[in-house]
Amino acid sequence: MAEEADDLCPDRPGLGTPTCTVPPGGIVGELGIAAWERDGDAISRTDTIMAGEMLLRLGLAEGLEAQVGWDAYGHVRTRDLESGTTDRIARVGDLTLALRHTLHDPGERGFSMAVMPYATLPTGRMPIGAGDWGAGLLLPLALTLTENVSLSATPQIDAAVDSDGSGRHLAFGSVLGLDFALGNRLGAATEISLYRDRDPEGHDTIILAGFSAAWQPNDAMQFDLGVNIGLNSASPDSQVYFGIARRF
Repeated sequence: MAEEADDLCPDRPGLGTPTCTVPPGGIVGELGIAAWERDGDAISRTDTIMAGEMLLRLGLAEGLEAQVGWDAYGHVRTRDLESGTTDRIARVGDLTLALRHTLHDPGERGFSMAVMPYATLPTGRMPIGAGDWGAGLLLPLALTLTENVSLSATPQIDAAVDSDGSGRHLAFGSVLGLDFALGNRLGAATEISLYRDRDPEGHDTIILAGFSAAWQPNDAMQFDLGVNIGLNSASPDSQVYFGIARRF
């Protein structure tokens, strides 16, 4: 949704990334309170629970912000459906550093664009952490269609960490979404994400459909929730999450 320059514009929720940045000197904190992912087949079922996914955004200059993100806790439960045995692993996750620079922003109307390079540092261990450093580049795009509807896209290209936790490979994809303003305080979005992962152990295309909603009780706080559904066998079956964002 189109935002005024001083409006709260969190990264949460959704699969895509907004073009907006935090004003100079501003601070926005975002917290994924809980997220649950389910993935399974005829042999096993895996449930991953994440808690405390933190993101701190700092306004450095007009149209420029720095980001620090960290996955505080993750728990993976894998059940073998044939034997009935269950494995459980709890870990902390990796640290993410990013910059977002707005390249074009006409305000409430028109087309906006930003660029966002990022890097991940292996502060956690597998399977919550990736096991090695990674990097990537996002190009958030947005186009206002009507007063209450906008189109968004987030193409990206990554040096993604190999599934064995050592080395990197090419991965790329994009998110396409429609954002709806449902009054002054409530918003919703529907998205689809396609991501091609060329891991040396096997190439996959992950396809997700996402639905999310956010409510801002005041100008400084937002509550959100969302669900993502996997659309092919390479994708997680489902993901559910909720969280908050606050401007300081």
